[in-house]
Parts: sequence; structure tokens; C-alpha cells
Amino acid sequence: MELVRNALYVLDVYVGVRTIQDIKLEIERATERRGELYHALAKGHDVVLAAELKELEAQIATLWIEHREARVRQRFGDRDRIIKRARLEERLERAA
Repeated sequence: MELVRNALYVLDVYVGVRTIQDIKLEIERATERRGELYHALAKGHDVVLAAELKELEAQIATLWIEHREARVRQRFGDRDRIIKRARLEERLERAA
């Protein structure tokens, strides 16, 4: 029964979540664009390109955070469900 319950948790958790591969692909694209921007800015300063670079740096940082969170979800499951199970187990131990 425990195996079936865990399988249901896994199915429920990953609905609507981007895969690690999708996130990494987006990071690669953003990193390539960042390289292009650095190359263009090396030729001369451009306010528009500098602003785009700043936004891209923030996007890359956000993507890396999302990537780390996806890896943790993949390995351990959804954070909220883990906390709920731990609290339930604590209550059961105290009641015993």
C-alpha cells in the first residue's frame, strides 16, 4: 500500500512542473544570448543591449533556482507533502 501511495504522490507532484531538461535548455539558450550580448557590448556601449543583459542575468539566476528546486522535487518529492507526512508521523509518535 505504501508503494502505491508514494506513486500517487509522484504523479500528483509533477503535473504542471517543467522538467529539468526543459529548464537546462532554457538556461543554455539564455547563456548563449548573454555571450552574444557581451560580444556586442565589447564593441561599444549600447544602453539597450546593457539593459537586455541585465534582465537576462536576472532571468538566468531565476532559472538556476528553478533548476535546483526541480532537482530537489525529483529526488525527494513535493516539499509541502513531505512536511505534512512528517507532522502526521510526529502526531502518531506522540499519541503512541
